[in-house]
Amino acid sequence: MDPAIRLLRDLVAINSVNPTLVPGAPGEAEIAGAIAAEMRRLGLDVETQQVAPGRPNTIGVLEGRVAGSTLMFCGHVDTVGVAGMTDPFTPVEKDGRLHGRGAQDMKGGVAAMIDAVRVIAEQGGLQSGRLILAAVVDEEYASLGADVLVTKWRADAAIVTEPTDLQIGVGHKGFAWAEIDTRGRAAHGSRPRDGRDAILRMGRVLGALEERDRELQSRDPHPVMGTGSLHASIIEGGRELSSYPDRCRLQMERRTVVGETAESFMGELEQILATLRQHDPEFDASAKLLFSRPPYEVPAGHELPRALADAGAGGTIGMSFWTDAAILGGAGIPSVLFGPGGAGLHSTEEYVVIEDVIACRDVLAKLALTWL
Repeated sequence: MDPAIRLLRDLVAINSVNPTLVPGAPGEAEIAGAIAAEMRRLGLDVETQQVAPGRPNTIGVLEGRVAGSTLMFCGHVDTVGVAGMTDPFTPVEKDGRLHGRGAQDMKGGVAAMIDAVRVIAEQGGLQSGRLILAAVVDEEYASLGADVLVTKWRADAAIVTEPTDLQIGVGHKGFAWAEIDTRGRAAHGSRPRDGRDAILRMGRVLGALEERDRELQSRDPHPVMGTGSLHASIIEGGRELSSYPDRCRLQMERRTVVGETAESFMGELEQILATLRQHDPEFDASAKLLFSRPPYEVPAGHELPRALADAGAGGTIGMSFWTDAAILGGAGIPSVLFGPGGAGLHSTEEYVVIEDVIACRDVLAKLALTWL
């Protein structure tokens, strides 16, 4: 068995579900320990960063013979939950695919970037420069791991090994989460003059949001990221069947492209609520921003995409999902995405293409040997 696939199987077998997403989940401590042991076995200098209790980043460093540029390979080791899956932590190989939670998102990329060090060593090691491997926590929720990573570690460029079907991801969308509350007046269900229905009032908000989403998606797309969009994510309200609901709460997400910000998104929401108030003086609602991350695009003309293509990667593409590349880029580390293909991101049937993991490993090794 190829060493990268053996490592991937070991990583998939470890439950590293993000405990913020699934209360009581074990988090990243066990997988961080396994990765640290593998890095040490390969001869890397290893350091851990405690991001939160029991949730460490693991950083390995390979030094070249002389000083030079620094390249970083970065991947997250947490996963989403496993509801609806059967044996999610038992890696199963079938038809050239390896199935299991995290196989594609993104333990395949993590295994590839770690095993690239073994290939580099077999080819004589780095002549110059420095290679940093960063296995970080919490990307599936708030990217606390990447936030902490860049407080200490710097590089001239970085590859985030998220799944890209062996293409080069040069940018991706951002996102913003918001909460909207509509307020009504509780009353007995038989007394409509006394009650004000907060849920029906939220219906007006939902209609306006749907119209806004259609308008966003009808715009000319950004060449890398496409168009912005929004969707309603979670809604709850009311207290009992025979009462007018005095409250309703919607949590929603807005996906953003270059030129759109969390602030501009909140301006959109405030305008929607203001328009609804104009039509109904009794309409009572408010919106607040919960969390956001910006879109990202590697600087135009940067040498990294060309160097990665010369090492055997495919063409350049844009990605729809947000990644830690935005945090690295925001800290002054130009970054692109490059990883194996597969399917089932966040679904009950997840797999990575085995040959892609091996190909990804080989491209990463070649890039490090030629770029550094």
